[in-house]
Amino acid sequence: MRRPLHPYLVLAAAVILPGGGQVLNRMPTRGLIMIFFMLSLGIVTMELAAPGRSFIGRHAGGFFVYAIAVMDAYMTARYRWALFRQRLSAPSL
Repeated sequence: MRRPLHPYLVLAAAVILPGGGQVLNRMPTRGLIMIFFMLSLGIVTMELAAPGRSFIGRHAGGFFVYAIAVMDAYMTARYRWALFRQRLSAPSL
């Protein structure tokens, strides 16, 4: 079994580059799906937001999916890290 990347490294990549955490978790299709919905919902909320709203308010849908993508990447990496450590410490037969 290949050693997974540390969850904090994946978290940093996910925060800096949308979809980057999923790519580091070897799930590039999932990363592309997250980016697609991030852009789609960002555009939808931009069109539906009332005039005079802040940048965050105009793109709230995209930021929501971005937050979910960051959490997804971190939790997946954390799960894989824990599974790897558990298998490492298990006695071999």
